[in-house]
Amino acid sequence: MPKQSMSVLFLGKEGDPHATTALDFCRKNFATVTAHLGSWGDAFPSVALDWSGDLIISYLSRWVVPASLLARANTASINFHPAPPEFPGFGCASFALYQGVSSYGVTCHHMAATVDTGPIIRVVRFPVLESDDLASLLARSYVYQLVLFFETITALLQGKRLDSCNSTWSRKPYTKRELDELGRIPADATEEEMQRRIRATTFGPWKPHVELHGRMFELKV
Repeated sequence: MPKQSMSVLFLGKEGDPHATTALDFCRKNFATVTAHLGSWGDAFPSVALDWSGDLIISYLSRWVVPASLLARANTASINFHPAPPEFPGFGCASFALYQGVSSYGVTCHHMAATVDTGPIIRVVRFPVLESDDLASLLARSYVYQLVLFFETITALLQGKRLDSCNSTWSRKPYTKRELDELGRIPADATEEEMQRRIRATTFGPWKPHVELHGRMFELKV
């Protein structure tokens, strides 16, 4: 099958295997792919600001794409968000676990100048299990997100439109400040509240903490 003649700008997460797989798929199926991968804290690649073409794909990208660059995409600018529309923004899986939701999901949407506010193309949902912690929920989210990516880009390659669906974002995007606050266990927290926050914010080296008399005490497991 010949490559699609579209010109693609791919923005992704440095060192992430799912982002690498998504990028490889793009390179195999589109004639021209410009890619920039980065980590938290990296400056937006200035050379990308001069790009113009057909499609911008943001896949676990750590950057907010400027509106001026979004306007340079002739076909679409789409983002793959590892959470459902109820959880836009930052630290979504943590807030989902804290709220005790029974289902979670991933979202593909058109990008707008404000993060996670553009028209939604498709949502895929899956159940949250009682055994889930932050690591397991994130792991499944990334798998579902990759499948959603394959299905969405394949549909585009087949000539289908990226029309928006009936789903809408249900709140303003969560922020890092809100996530940091979730990871702070109040000194007067009940046992139930403490366990909810521990489940929602424990991941690798990141752990919730308690502040007492100006000192921080981190969870030890």
